[in-house]
Amino acid sequence: MKVIKFGGSSVANAVNIKRCVDIIKNINEPVIVVVSALSGVTDLLQLAAVQAAAHNEEYINQFKEISHRHLEVVRALIPVNQQAGILSSVIRDLNELEVLLQGCYLLRELSPRIKDLIMSFGERLSSYVIAEVMKAQGEDCRQGYSGAFIKTNDKFGKAAVNFEVTDALIVEYFKQNPAAITIVPGFIAESAANEVTTLGRGGSDYTAAIIAAALDLKELEIWTDVSGIYTANPRVVKQAKIIKHINFQEAMELSHFGAKVLYPSALAPILPKGISLIVKNTFEPDAEGSLVSTIGSTDPNPVRGITNIDNLALLTLEGPGMVGVAGISKRLFEVLSLEDINVIFITQASSEHSICFAIIASDADKAERVINAAFEFEIQNKKVKPVRVELGMSIIAVVGDYIKGHQGVSGRMFSALGRNNINICAIAQGASERNISAVILEKDVKKALNVLHEAFFEEVVVQLNLFVMGIGNVGGKFLEQIVKQHHYLKEHLKVNIRVVGIANSKLMCFNVDGFNLSEVKDLSNCGVPMTQGGFLDKIKELNLRNSVFVDNTATAEVAMTYGEYLKKSIAVVTCNKIACSSTMDYYKELKGLSKKYNAPFLYETNVGAGLPIIDTIKNLVASGDQVKEIQAVLSGSLNFIFNQYNGTKLFADVVALAKQEGYTEPHPLIDLSGVDVKRKLMILMRESNYWVEEEDIEVANFLPESCMEAKDADTFIAALAKEESHFKGLYDAAKAKGACLKVVATLKEGKACVGLQEIKSDHPFYHLEGKDNIVLFFTDRYKEQPLLIKGAGAGAEVTASGIFADVIRIGSKLV
Repeated sequence: MKVIKFGGSSVANAVNIKRCVDIIKNINEPVIVVVSALSGVTDLLQLAAVQAAAHNEEYINQFKEISHRHLEVVRALIPVNQQAGILSSVIRDLNELEVLLQGCYLLRELSPRIKDLIMSFGERLSSYVIAEVMKAQGEDCRQGYSGAFIKTNDKFGKAAVNFEVTDALIVEYFKQNPAAITIVPGFIAESAANEVTTLGRGGSDYTAAIIAAALDLKELEIWTDVSGIYTANPRVVKQAKIIKHINFQEAMELSHFGAKVLYPSALAPILPKGISLIVKNTFEPDAEGSLVSTIGSTDPNPVRGITNIDNLALLTLEGPGMVGVAGISKRLFEVLSLEDINVIFITQASSEHSICFAIIASDADKAERVINAAFEFEIQNKKVKPVRVELGMSIIAVVGDYIKGHQGVSGRMFSALGRNNINICAIAQGASERNISAVILEKDVKKALNVLHEAFFEEVVVQLNLFVMGIGNVGGKFLEQIVKQHHYLKEHLKVNIRVVGIANSKLMCFNVDGFNLSEVKDLSNCGVPMTQGGFLDKIKELNLRNSVFVDNTATAEVAMTYGEYLKKSIAVVTCNKIACSSTMDYYKELKGLSKKYNAPFLYETNVGAGLPIIDTIKNLVASGDQVKEIQAVLSGSLNFIFNQYNGTKLFADVVALAKQEGYTEPHPLIDLSGVDVKRKLMILMRESNYWVEEEDIEVANFLPESCMEAKDADTFIAALAKEESHFKGLYDAAKAKGACLKVVATLKEGKACVGLQEIKSDHPFYHLEGKDNIVLFFTDRYKEQPLLIKGAGAGAEVTASGIFADVIRIGSKLV
């Protein structure tokens, strides 16, 4: 003999019931089939009962929906010539239900006994209809009534089973009523007085387990809408995997902590008898499913699954009057027990100064009231504080039989959570050491589950979620590079990059599953108006793990928001120099926030585009070296301009070409005024541990005054054209000395300056070509021969590659 159970989703409608019938018909031995109510019907019954008792006529709509669904199933699955009698029986039961609801409406009350009777109709109707469908197809089938053999006390809503009586009745019932197929309603039982009771949450699973245990069967099958027990909720963690084999203790922990496939009650009757449990998928009947047995798996991973319980409240009772006082815990939990409040999680400070515990959020008000009443004397005498209640909490739990004695599990768990700014409010580990559980904010659950699943179950591939602001020249090239290198990074560096948010100056778009970057050309199809606050708020709302904000703009408005990202443990990668060259206080603040919230703040492209200049300084300083002197050509755009300008064409035309090629800032005045170079020198000095502000760097301006007043790029280039004689004079003077013109940044003897210099042919800067940058570092270790870094220092492609390198650096540290 075999016992199988079909859940509500498996019998939700005529199509699904037909699947169940096909599965049953393929079983080649006598089978007891326990069925739940049609999906959603239990909730409709609950709502209808509550509405009726509240004298709300809306209950009639719920009743009509219940009636319609059951009658439709009969009409869809029973041949027309056999429908009359079956429809009459269904309508008779529905009429009884209607009378009960009308009674609640008229009396304006809903007793626990009547509520159980109303709630029983879901399983009564589904089991009758399914049994009649089997009979109509010529099967040897009968409908059993679980109330005839499952006997309980009279605690309506969650009745306790009398196993001594029940086991004997089950054996006798199926001995006296043999059939190839017996359809039994789950969830329903009867008291000793033959009044209908219900078995509470997971009652249908419990019914099946009670029958299997009483009959001493070898296994029990639970058929549901997923292909087994998963390592995490697959609706939340898309990478979740089927657990093929798990032992009872692990399954019990997972089910206790919210794994929706199993209920702890379903395991209790079969565990002592060693009856295996198989979880199968009604919609993929050939899938292997999950096996729960006494033996368990040989998988070396100490963690078997990650699960959670939502909608919790965290309560804390604390005060000096608790220290060393016997009986405090007894009084606390006794008062909760008397109010039928279930405690899900407990932890106590070793000082005995506080006790922290979690309960269902709906019980929070009642718990607060009764606890404060119980400790009224201590509260009045300042020995104990009124109980503190925190709502919006969840428990996440890492479960596995081999967590015990396995080093590093808790370290990996809390490190992964900490890296992603997931605050832990309380921690506990069961005495069995099969789980490590933590209370966190409910808003962080999705991120926490994904972070932990990545840490314990996935191949070491780190997923970075990028939010990219600015998709013009640099930003566009950056996105192209991600598309080109995506497969390589995932395959060789184990970094999976997804762009989840994109913004330009007018619009912003978000896609939690990641954009297809090859198709992102125009944001008008998906975008909403762009605001800095709105962009940050959306990132916080999505709350994704390993989030990285990438700033490809050159605006101060964006640069001044970095701190808000870092405070949320969102990494910042930027080519925007304004933040690091603003006040020293802001620069230090960003560095401090990066360290405090474990959020990388990377800006290699602030100086030298894709050249490793800043990283080199960091390594020098970290190794104990000290930068004494800097000589540098730090503007690729200016180097390009002065390399191109030879007096035969207008200086303004050369500047326009540099802007067109993407070498200059959007307003070239920032480059030619020396502001851009000053910012870069300031950043290098700060990285070299010099406390320097903008006014500490002298800039020798080579532009005529008329050019300095230009408000935009076009006006500026027009002004340059009018001053051609000035630039021609500078060029000719340098040429007459056998020199070329370079804008040079210098730090020497603590003094910093930026200016146009005539560079002789024997100087390393003389042969600097195109848009290249060059930096000479003189340090304690590089005294006579400086450390030299040279290469392309401007252009959208090299700048984008520098940003890309910073993003990869973040991912590589997480692998």
